[in-house]
Amino acid sequence: MRLNDTIAAIATPPGRGGIGIVRLSGPDAATITADVLDLPPATEWVPWHSFLAVLPDSEGEAVDHVVVTFFAKPRSYTAEDVVEIACHGSPVVLRHCLDRACGAGARLAEPGEFTLRAFLNGRIDLPRAEAVRDLIEATTLFQARVAARQMEGAVSRRLAPWKSQLLELIALLEAGIDFADNDVDFASNEEILRRLAPLAEGLGKLAASFAYGKLVHSGFTLAIVGRPNVGKSSLFNRLLEQDRAIVTGIPGTTRDTVSESASLFGIPVKFLDTAGIREATDVVETLGIERSYQAMADADLTLVVLDSSAPLTEADAVLLGKARESGLVLAVANKSDLPRLLELEQAHCAVSALTGEGMEGLRRSIGEALGFSGEWAQESGFITSLRHEQLLRESVEALGNARTAVEVGIPHEMLLLDLYAALRPIDAITGATTADDILNRIFSTFCIGK
Repeated sequence: MRLNDTIAAIATPPGRGGIGIVRLSGPDAATITADVLDLPPATEWVPWHSFLAVLPDSEGEAVDHVVVTFFAKPRSYTAEDVVEIACHGSPVVLRHCLDRACGAGARLAEPGEFTLRAFLNGRIDLPRAEAVRDLIEATTLFQARVAARQMEGAVSRRLAPWKSQLLELIALLEAGIDFADNDVDFASNEEILRRLAPLAEGLGKLAASFAYGKLVHSGFTLAIVGRPNVGKSSLFNRLLEQDRAIVTGIPGTTRDTVSESASLFGIPVKFLDTAGIREATDVVETLGIERSYQAMADADLTLVVLDSSAPLTEADAVLLGKARESGLVLAVANKSDLPRLLELEQAHCAVSALTGEGMEGLRRSIGEALGFSGEWAQESGFITSLRHEQLLRESVEALGNARTAVEVGIPHEMLLLDLYAALRPIDAITGATTADDILNRIFSTFCIGK
């Protein structure tokens, strides 16, 4: 990929619309635009201003009247000169404009190349670059808010103090080794352990936030299981707030898994209504029940629906046991509008899918089970990337190795290898630390040579 070229691409989604934008970035963005368009006489390229121009065809006839906006480096998205040409949103017009730009010397941009240039030119860091993709792919407003906060540097700010403390510890040991003749004391083992403990704890806690962050990023699956005729499909429809599944008083009405996507707590949710679990009466029902068990195994959370108007049966108890083996479970006592025979301590909450009673309490219980009401739900610095989680785990492991090295008396020269091993994964998230960074900390912290 040639990063000194001027690149061009259609920056708006495929299809027809009121406006479509062709974006150029690079040293010749303005020059190429002047070749592509018929500009007004004595046009001045004033940064962050717009002007009208004409997009001609190969014979000089007007194809469209466009609005041109110029963003001068370094105060642009890519930190290069950027020009955006706003055409009417016809695919033919946009493609013609792009073809003319490429014919005038621009190169067709690779996927993500505008954001790559923003990163390489120091405009954004890696977590912010990854958040751009998350914002584009967001399907709920909550996901968009989380991605927007990460684009503003929420993850980087969360990591910054831990990285700073790790660099200070590295600088302390490097100074003790390299400048021992300048009255810089070696750090004691107790001091090193004191500094390592909060580092490992803080980075480990941030890595653990991925359990919540992956649900925010990717959504979750909720399976509704139970015996026939306990009200699974009614509860499914009530949670969706639409009549999606067929509901009758005939046991075994649902014979296959029914799925529907919706939003809960601003998170995409895939709801699964399953066939009633019992001794099957035919081959079709057998297959449906097998899919019920598979849905239960694949779900992030399983709702086991019980009939509160009947005592707990052996089949209910067996199903609850199997559900708990598969993962997170909530036992829901349905039909609370009928006389109660089920002991409520056997269920997490009581609802009536018929009347809607208890549904808000059920939604709160779902949120609590998945951690949406916990600490991370109130913060913006949790991580949503599996890559970040794996790198943080690597860093925590290296810090554990460093702690062991201190405890067994390994020389500081060898201990530094573990500390640098802990720093590298953090650098892979936020950006590299150079030798100059370490030296600057050494000289700013210690009075070397005075």
